[in-house]
Amino acid sequence: MGKGQDLYKKAKKVIPGGTMLLSKRPEMFLPEQWPAYYKKAKGCYVWDLDDVKYTDMSFMGIGACTLGYADEDVNVAVQNAIENGNMCTLNAPEEVELANLMIELHPWAEMVRYARGGGEAMAVAVRIARAASHKDIILFSGYHGWHDWYLSANLAEDSALDGQLLPGLKPNGVARGMKGTSYPFFYNNKTEFLKLIKDHGNKIGGVVLEAIRNIEPEEGFFDIIMQETKRLGIPLIVDEVSSGFRLNLGGAHMVLKLEPDIAVFAKGISNGYPMGVIIGKREFMDAAQDSFISSTYWTERIGPVAAIATISKMRNKNVQSHLINCGKKIQEGWKSLAVKNNIKIHVSSIYPLSHFDFDESPLILKTLFTQEMLSHGFLATNSYYSCYAHKQEHIDKYLDAVDDVFKIITKAIIKGNAENLLLGPVCQTGFKRLS
Repeated sequence: MGKGQDLYKKAKKVIPGGTMLLSKRPEMFLPEQWPAYYKKAKGCYVWDLDDVKYTDMSFMGIGACTLGYADEDVNVAVQNAIENGNMCTLNAPEEVELANLMIELHPWAEMVRYARGGGEAMAVAVRIARAASHKDIILFSGYHGWHDWYLSANLAEDSALDGQLLPGLKPNGVARGMKGTSYPFFYNNKTEFLKLIKDHGNKIGGVVLEAIRNIEPEEGFFDIIMQETKRLGIPLIVDEVSSGFRLNLGGAHMVLKLEPDIAVFAKGISNGYPMGVIIGKREFMDAAQDSFISSTYWTERIGPVAAIATISKMRNKNVQSHLINCGKKIQEGWKSLAVKNNIKIHVSSIYPLSHFDFDESPLILKTLFTQEMLSHGFLATNSYYSCYAHKQEHIDKYLDAVDDVFKIITKAIIKGNAENLLLGPVCQTGFKRLS
């Protein structure tokens, strides 16, 4: 089981939940078998604590490393920032440089604030919306992090968030007084959204929406949301934490013809270095001056420097075209290999954030797929996040391995013994307490 699993067993005794990020729990991939920890990561390669080398064709740092691990150009910029001092009593001038760059890329925006992670950046955006509108209720669609404003939706109904990507999210620890301050609606469900508008009307302080995740927006969906937020004079907040800087140099909303008042970026904007950016129109963003939104480490230098270097390389190397091309090849490969091996799968999402599900026994087959791909030298699951370090040779070797593993799965389906082939428990989905 390796040093990684040994360490993870110890970690669960001293770290509640085992790790800081739900999406990195080994139980989400391959319980009792996943390497769990890394010693080194470079390009799209990862070395675990036993010095076993893998090619990462899964999440690439949970979507954070769009260029690849330890990108040399970004690292040089960060090393220079470290040599010249990452933290100071004075402010880092790169804050202004990055703000101007983000406004250049998004001409509709006029002001910028910073955080250092996606969840907290979303919390800042919601705080700004409430401060600007002087209203409490937030309507939202999709997954937006761990903060109270989001989890409070489950104070009203235990399963309210189950359809918003991660089932089982409990509002334990969220003040019950926040009940009725956040309400979810499903992406593309115009009727559900309009009913919430009708029910809560002038009490609504903002609408939060993921630009895109697993499905394309239906005609008229964005139009209705933009129309209603404008009518009510409240901000439309677009969550670009996952989608941003993958389809184009900036927010996916620009490609999708969605016009936000505030947009939030993190993850791939700085290639693995902590950074969160909130951009927006002055009429709403200026309210941040009347609300106490402040943190020491939001002023450190590495985040803005890494973001500037990452965006610069993306612009110079046309990185987004590469991400799209890689994802397209992977999705087409999944589909053709599934047909070849007589396996029914459903492929979804934008090319740079590709995903598939098995139609039959999805969790069991996902676990078996992950297990067998690991034995072929790949960190792989039923999702593939493309990065600039992925080249044709990696895609070819990966799809060859997928073909081999699909053959195993086909035989397992025919014999009905897929679960018996697992070396450990079936992977988990959603949020669960760990023992």
